[in-house]
Amino acid sequence: MLEERESKEPAMNPFQKNESKETLFSPVSTEEMLPRPPSPPKKSPPKIFGSSYPVSIAFIVVNEFCERFSYYGMKAVLTLYFLYFLHWNEDTSTSVYHAFSSLCYFTPILGAAIADSWLGKFKILSLVGLSLIALGTGGIKPCVAAFGGDQFEEEHAEARTRYFSVFYLAINAGSLISTFITPMLRGDVKCFGQDCYALAFGVPGLLMVLALVVFAMGSKMYRKPPPEGNIVAQVIKCIWFALCNRFRNRSGDLPKRQHWLDWAAEKYPKHLIADVKALTRVLFLYIPLPMFWALLDQQGSRWTLQANKMNGDLGFFVLQPDQMQVLNPFLVLIFIPLFDLVIYRLISKCRINFSSLRKMAVGMILACLAFAVAALVETKINGMIHPQPASQEIFLQVLNLADGDVKVTVLGSRNNSLLVESVSSFQNTTHYSKLHLEAKSQDLHFHLKYNSLSVHNDHSVEEKNCYQLLIHQDGESISSMLVKDTGIKPANGMAAIRFINTLHKDLNISLDTDAPLSVGKDYGVSAYRTVLRGKYPAVHCETEDKVFSLDLGQLDFGTTYLFVITNITSQGLQAWKAEDIPVNKLSIAWQLPQYVLVTAAEVMFSVTGLEFSYSQAPSSMKSVLQAAWLLTVAVGNIIVLVVAQFSGLAQWAEFVLFSCLLLVVCLIFSVMAYYYVPLKSEDTREATDKQIPAVQGNMINLETKNTRL
Repeated sequence: MLEERESKEPAMNPFQKNESKETLFSPVSTEEMLPRPPSPPKKSPPKIFGSSYPVSIAFIVVNEFCERFSYYGMKAVLTLYFLYFLHWNEDTSTSVYHAFSSLCYFTPILGAAIADSWLGKFKILSLVGLSLIALGTGGIKPCVAAFGGDQFEEEHAEARTRYFSVFYLAINAGSLISTFITPMLRGDVKCFGQDCYALAFGVPGLLMVLALVVFAMGSKMYRKPPPEGNIVAQVIKCIWFALCNRFRNRSGDLPKRQHWLDWAAEKYPKHLIADVKALTRVLFLYIPLPMFWALLDQQGSRWTLQANKMNGDLGFFVLQPDQMQVLNPFLVLIFIPLFDLVIYRLISKCRINFSSLRKMAVGMILACLAFAVAALVETKINGMIHPQPASQEIFLQVLNLADGDVKVTVLGSRNNSLLVESVSSFQNTTHYSKLHLEAKSQDLHFHLKYNSLSVHNDHSVEEKNCYQLLIHQDGESISSMLVKDTGIKPANGMAAIRFINTLHKDLNISLDTDAPLSVGKDYGVSAYRTVLRGKYPAVHCETEDKVFSLDLGQLDFGTTYLFVITNITSQGLQAWKAEDIPVNKLSIAWQLPQYVLVTAAEVMFSVTGLEFSYSQAPSSMKSVLQAAWLLTVAVGNIIVLVVAQFSGLAQWAEFVLFSCLLLVVCLIFSVMAYYYVPLKSEDTREATDKQIPAVQGNMINLETKNTRL
């Protein structure tokens, strides 16, 4: 082995420049070694308050907190930003969200390759990782944790272990706080009359700038190991050469080799081939994993859109739909110690072999159950949607704007009195009466009884529509007008409103930054306008000679409102509010069970999967496994993108589809895990011990039992 190394490399001893190669590489005993010049003592980096932590660690941890705050804070409001600010539909918003997530998990492979083979961890963090968010997260993910570990000396290995706990605490703290705060900045603060997305994105942006400043401040304190080569590229080249070589030598005359990777032996060393063999055994188990991530990552897209159709008023606090995502990091912090210290230990005491692969399979099943629960919640939401009339039917609602009670009857063989009791003046009712038609369109004859007067009005209607019969004062008598209603609950958790102007002058109403809503005089009816949920205490209104404001009060999720603008002498200008379609009463708390299930699934699957992967591969393949693990997340997001764009299913059916797909994948994974023979820790150590010694700089790190060079 020494002779092979001699033929490939020149003499590298910095203290014996004139020695021959034979002398240089001859094994010598420790007693015969020539004395070396004394090395200058290395200056220990400054520590935090006398501990074993270098001061540079503080800059790295604060940087990670700010970067994760920025990433998760921006991602929390991203789906609703696409939906309401860019006015994309739900499928497009979901697709772009998961395309972004997929890019964020593809770029770590590029970031790791650049850091290992070109720039090093420090430069990729400061130049690339903190400049662009999408590409930056790829630069940061594979580098920052390892860069923090590089700051510790070998004698402080225990402190380095504690550092990783602090590091992941910073990640979860950044995620938890930002996921809670940024939706509040979006929904509770108004910018230009609408949700303040500028502030919701601006605060994470400022945290990103702060991360850059903090990281740069510690530049002179960092230990910056040089790049050591890209093991990911070596693995890919080794596999590619083995496949190509096997294809070129596919003749049956050649002797068979024990493993297909053995066809790389002509170019690559045996220790690398052995490590790649161990790696491919684990990568084979990775094939079904993307489907799990396809379900898990929908918390920020489909589940947020589902929460957007529910009532976030919990009584003591109004929860924004994108704030529900805060449950995931919060429950992760609870479940990890709960599972490790309680649940797994109880299972072990029951003498059940709950292996890592079995934990991952159970995690998949829990994710299936989470999406089954999400489908049930979605059907419950759909059940609260206003019913639609069938063929040769219409729905009719009566609104009495007159001064007294009115009795309404539809003349005809199939329809009688619409209401048993008279309709009171300005009575707020959401009752719709079903009327049967003789044909697809028909003229209906209404008999209105008001005090001692009887009034007859005719109105034309068409099947499958909803109408409102507006009864209003007409001098000493009354009259009626028929207005077509949407009959559809507003989508995406919005509120829909329209106005009836009883004034004798045209009216312009300014609700937001869009064009004012115009309402004609003398019982003119406006078009519908969808607005965000919230309080509207002072809506600007104008007539040709007067400016005033109206208090519309609280507008809730999924509700359709009718406002009648009146001018009562004793009370002045007012807006009488009626609910055409009642408020969405399904609480957002119904999502809690699915979040509990999916977070438990994440703890059992993700944490266990990383632990299993690291235990099954040689140390030289750890970075490759990390890249492959992140790649499965990226592929999972692509699956969601494809389904959202091309499935065309109702939302509850899409949830069921994902649940069934993961169940099938779980069965396949269970079969693969059954035939998998796990490596013991001593097997991986033995493989590592057989590796060719690594060359770093000018020195060979070679050690035998009796001799040392």
